[in-house]
Amino acid sequence: MFRTQETTSSAGLAFRTLILIYHSTVRDVRKSHGNALVGLFMNIMQTVIFVVAFFAMFSFLGMRGAAIRGDFLLYIMTGIFLFLTHTKAMGAVVSSEGPASPMMKHRTMNTVVAISAAALSTLYIQVLSMVVVLFFYHVIFTPIEIFDPIGAFSMVLMSWFSGVAVGMVFLAIKPWSPGFTKLGATIYSRANMIASGKMFVANTLPPSILVMFDWNPLFHTIDQARGYTFINYFPNNSSASYPFYVALACLMLGLMGEFYTRKHASVSWTAKL
Repeated sequence: MFRTQETTSSAGLAFRTLILIYHSTVRDVRKSHGNALVGLFMNIMQTVIFVVAFFAMFSFLGMRGAAIRGDFLLYIMTGIFLFLTHTKAMGAVVSSEGPASPMMKHRTMNTVVAISAAALSTLYIQVLSMVVVLFFYHVIFTPIEIFDPIGAFSMVLMSWFSGVAVGMVFLAIKPWSPGFTKLGATIYSRANMIASGKMFVANTLPPSILVMFDWNPLFHTIDQARGYTFINYFPNNSSASYPFYVALACLMLGLMGEFYTRKHASVSWTAKL
């Protein structure tokens, strides 16, 4: 007897989808810890530990002279921030709700919403953590100056976007081969500890070594971010457009694979995922 009037216009459906993505994003942000502030603090501490560990390693090995002329800790942060953003975005998308998840039983829920929420929640946490760390470093230790803040932040977004795109490829493979997906995602994230280039300056690499790293979109975003951050560094061995095109290709492959997977979804997959 009673019926709920639903919006059927394109604008209404788009608005309803955005609201659903927002609530799913909030749910994903609070998933790691019941208290959002504690979850944010844990992520900030992880970032700080990475920065301190790399600072100690550079100092112990005497590699500080190989860095860019300028604030040494800011040089380390440009690598750590983008590496964590890329890796966490990839991991969040791979771990997002699949087509056979119980959450998909809700009529308004779909994999697009789940993937978008996972990606946006990671971006929110990483950007907030980055801002907090830079603020306290600027206030407590030494004032920092970024040559082109908008350009540097655009490389943070590019690292996030490329991480989401790589995660989409793994997500499309996940229902068919969960073991391979888990191993492949782990190997990729561990390889980026070195292959991302956050521990050295790309301009100092000879061509024979450069070819081992320039396949990686994260290598390009980190080097370009340092060009935007430091006024006296000009990245000659990296490109700002390369990671975008690679991420776009990976995203298209991932979306096609995810669409095919969704059409062949089976409830039995939840037993092996």
